[in-house]
Amino acid sequence: MTDRRKTELDTLAIALVIGCCAIWGLGQVAAKIGLTSLPPLMQASLRSLIAAAMLLVWSRLRGQRVFQSDGTGRAGLLAGSLFAIEFGCIFLGLQFTTASRMAVFIYLAPFVVAAGMPLISPSERLAPLQLLGLAAAFAGVVWAFSEGFAQPSAGPRQWLGDALGIAGGALWGLTTLTLRASRLATALPEKTLLYQLGVSGLALGLASWALHETWPAQLGAPAAAALAFQSVVVTFASYLVWFWLIRHYPATRISAFTLLTPVFGLLAGVALLGDPLTPRLLSALAAVCAGIALVSHPPPRGAP
Repeated sequence: MTDRRKTELDTLAIALVIGCCAIWGLGQVAAKIGLTSLPPLMQASLRSLIAAAMLLVWSRLRGQRVFQSDGTGRAGLLAGSLFAIEFGCIFLGLQFTTASRMAVFIYLAPFVVAAGMPLISPSERLAPLQLLGLAAAFAGVVWAFSEGFAQPSAGPRQWLGDALGIAGGALWGLTTLTLRASRLATALPEKTLLYQLGVSGLALGLASWALHETWPAQLGAPAAAALAFQSVVVTFASYLVWFWLIRHYPATRISAFTLLTPVFGLLAGVALLGDPLTPRLLSALAAVCAGIALVSHPPPRGAP
């Protein structure tokens, strides 16, 4: 793969980011399944540490010097800390709200990126038509999940889970902005990811210990499979692809595609958890696809 930054999304980028969205949609379901046996912070820590170990092996096999000094230490610690707090919020929040509702609030991240990127890279300012597409895509997501918003179907502390989801989405957006605004923008994707996995694995592990979380007496097969999927496929493979995309393509347009993830999450819920497939979901899917098509459309020639 080339190291040259591109100004528009090509077929490869679109295919990779849609694949990542599908995987992340499944990841929400896997995290919820894992909570049946594993405490939240322990699960989040384990998936980061397992993925970090795999990443070290991957980097060594490819001859990459991820520990070489390059001035990215402070930015790496900041990105890793944001990553840790983000997933701490997500996994704690999943105790109080549903995976579907959590997905809605996490994917506020593109709005944080869209608001912050012009301060970092003026060339990535969205045109009015692209802003309309972003709004249409998010409206589709809200429409898909709005049926249960009026009543706390997940319990009286659903508001807490929702609030943690909002915090997680904001932190994801801030992490993306940190990657682009610092020396991590030119670092190896493997090194960028290793900062986040290493820092988050240790920080979440310490938080788990401080809160006296304990290893379950028996780890069920579904929870073990969910942890393996999160560690290998979600946290190692898909995040590595994601950071490569952020490095080589416009972050604002790439981030807009992540609004597909809640839809994939709902489809995964239908297939794996028996959630109903409603006309509202199908209409929302159409709105999301139309909105993303507008966002990914290049501005007219001569436009700023």
